Amino acid sequence: MPLLFDLKKSEQMVKIVSRQSLGIQPVYDIGVERDHNFLLANGLVASNCFNKSHSTAYGFVTFQTAYLKANYPVEYMAALLTANSGDQDKVQMHIANCIAMGIEVLPPDVNKSRVDFTPEGQKILFGLSAVRNVGQGAIECILQSRAEAGPFKSLADLCDRVDLHAVNRRALEALILCGAFDRLDPNRNQLMQDLELVIDWAQGRAKDRAIGQGNLFDMMLGGVAEDAAPMDGFESAPKAVPVADFDPQEKLKQEKELLGFYISDHPLKSVQKSARILAPINLGDMEAQPDNITLSAIAMLANVKPVVTKKGDRMAIVVLEDLTGSVEGVVFPRSYERIGQHIQPDARLMVWGKCDRRDDQVQFIVDDAEPIEAVRLVMVELDPRIAADIEQQHRLRNVIRSNQGDDPGYARVPVIAVIGGQQQRQIVRLGAQFRVKDPEAAIHALARADFKARMTPLISA
Repeated sequence: MPLLFDLKKSEQMVKIVSRQSLGIQPVYDIGVERDHNFLLANGLVASNCFNKSHSTAYGFVTFQTAYLKANYPVEYMAALLTANSGDQDKVQMHIANCIAMGIEVLPPDVNKSRVDFTPEGQKILFGLSAVRNVGQGAIECILQSRAEAGPFKSLADLCDRVDLHAVNRRALEALILCGAFDRLDPNRNQLMQDLELVIDWAQGRAKDRAIGQGNLFDMMLGGVAEDAAPMDGFESAPKAVPVADFDPQEKLKQEKELLGFYISDHPLKSVQKSARILAPINLGDMEAQPDNITLSAIAMLANVKPVVTKKGDRMAIVVLEDLTGSVEGVVFPRSYERIGQHIQPDARLMVWGKCDRRDDQVQFIVDDAEPIEAVRLVMVELDPRIAADIEQQHRLRNVIRSNQGDDPGYARVPVIAVIGGQQQRQIVRLGAQFRVKDPEAAIHALARADFKARMTPLISA
């Protein structure tokens, strides 16, 4: 049933302010611009004139994406990563979702990766276009050579087959350090040492081919055709003195610089399960967290910026990161005085603090921090019958609260309960209000109350 709308123009926006029924009359499709019911003489269209077909289209798209994610999760997530490849925060969030879904995201590979993220079985292969310092020309050159002559057999083979003006030294270094050559040679440091020698060697072979002349080494390896040197001469490429590979943390740091993410591993992956119990807050979900409530998270300091206030006090602006995302954090002078020794780049910490939304920007105000290697927790083992007994629950609560000290705000040691026997065990995280200050004293108090408890590190030696 058509309606007569009273329109009001405010600056560049037109709004419907009232409506009146006109009964049953012929109407026109909303997509027909010339005969549009709400098209004004000056070309403006009322901003809130969406009809039901608009919401229907959104509903249909929602159904399609939900169906694809449920039935083709690898293909769906690969497409999602490709569509958001220019937004590192979103890509990191989607990679975390892949991990949660059991989908592994593999590092780039010169013999398998294409331009975009692509499915490989039940895994997703990182796209070459997402590698910094590797341009479109270099990618096209690598893909073309791979399609014409098959997979590359070594770094020297690749350098010998591609145009080194398109795939320059900077691009080759990026491919080595991000792990794109790992399946050919996992020693990235050795490849970096070999690179200069290999480039010079490959450029020399290219010049020889350009003038139709082979070299002595090619001839020894099986002769030279009249028009080109043989393609299998990469075995004669020079190599540098053998060196040890980079240490794992250095390799991860290089991956982060070139890809924007940790792919082959993550400094926090080894404590991921423990993190869910002790600090269930994901940094990627920080915007959804309430204000003025003490939160805990296990994070790495991706960046640290020391600051000196006008009064001469030291503080720091940091970037906290976990597997789900990152958030800016602030360590004010009062806290920095206590924990400043821990506020270092790449430090893995358990942090406590509050969410702050000043100036429409979410920040994490760090009140306390401790290296994850030093984090201890109190583990209380409970029989299911005791765990279900309200009186026993009350006794347990009183024992824990009696060991929080004068100021519960400084009680940082988490307490978890393990309910069940050897066959079936359930781990329950007690709330932040049940943390204790002195774990050893708490364990003795629990033992005196006939509760079996022990202290355990977050990371086992």
